[in-house]
Amino acid sequence: MTISDHSRRRFLGLAAWATAGMTALGGARSFAQPASPPKMPEITAIPEKLKGSGEVRIAAYGGTAQDAERTAYFAPFERLSGVKTLDFPGADVNKVKAMVDTGNVEWDVVQLGRSTVKNLMKKGDYFEKIDYDLVDVGNIDPLYRYDYALDMLVWSQVMAYRTDAFKGAVPNGWADFWDTKKFPGDRTLTGAGPSTPELEFALLAAGVPPDKIYPIDIDKAFESYDKIKASVVKWWETGAVPVQMLSDREVVLASVWNGRMAAIQAAGVPAAISWNQGLLKRDCWAVPKNAPNKANAMKFIAFSTLAISQARLSMLIPYGSVNNKSAEYLTEKQLEILPSAPAIRSQLIPYNYEWWVDNRDTVIGRWNKWILA
Repeated sequence: MTISDHSRRRFLGLAAWATAGMTALGGARSFAQPASPPKMPEITAIPEKLKGSGEVRIAAYGGTAQDAERTAYFAPFERLSGVKTLDFPGADVNKVKAMVDTGNVEWDVVQLGRSTVKNLMKKGDYFEKIDYDLVDVGNIDPLYRYDYALDMLVWSQVMAYRTDAFKGAVPNGWADFWDTKKFPGDRTLTGAGPSTPELEFALLAAGVPPDKIYPIDIDKAFESYDKIKASVVKWWETGAVPVQMLSDREVVLASVWNGRMAAIQAAGVPAAISWNQGLLKRDCWAVPKNAPNKANAMKFIAFSTLAISQARLSMLIPYGSVNNKSAEYLTEKQLEILPSAPAIRSQLIPYNYEWWVDNRDTVIGRWNKWILA
């Protein structure tokens, strides 16, 4: 199955416990499919309020991830609700804006990041309010709920390292990433692409305590970046890049999206995640304004965030659930590498979407000048 460089990071890693015989790593290379899929809990019935007719058109990020979502969400929703489910790759906020601006809305549900939704809402009325009367709000923390979007999975931006690079020494935290004497070798970090520059990591490396990261001291962050710039051989923009660089021995340390790591580890690459001081992030579902199948969109969103639905996805890819009851359907082995697992989540720093909504343009402007200096 081909992994597109244009696909987003979050969904292209298969869970290590669900994977066998993976052979290729990142980029446009392909993964061999598991010999057998994991046994998932079946959804045998849904609330009457989630049933309907007609169709719902869902835009996601494509690739292996969308296949996983199809298995976990799309197919059972269609079977149980009576709503025909059509899914499309290429979810993109610019397409949403164009559709709403022209009145030609072709998608009913779109997968985005919370800050992306909020940034577009600053420019106009581009999304419908979520119908929380349909949602299992009793088991979904307020952190994951927003008027115009509902988070649907939890992931983490973390440090990864080659386990054969440092003679048994293990980097733990971003000060170690910045320490080129103790941990020598080339590095890769995120640039100013679809994601935001990792100012949080720069501040942690400079000794700022995790609970004092926000509001971000932009000047201090760039001063810290100055100290590591010469050792960063690539500022990556797509999630396939850092894991491929680790696999090809081009770097010994990288920032990565956690879901990418399970696949390369299953393929035998000597690499590991250092969870400490990672960023806890989320993806969400949103409904474009004037979506033609708005009612079905709300039903689908409610269905996909039910406990069993969420657990099914976590069995296919190593991303966490937003429904607190999902853990009841997962084994300890499955839980232990999810960023939503208590032992891992306690090491992570919640990404402050509100700060980035307010400051992204300023940071990107500063970044574009700094990277060329």
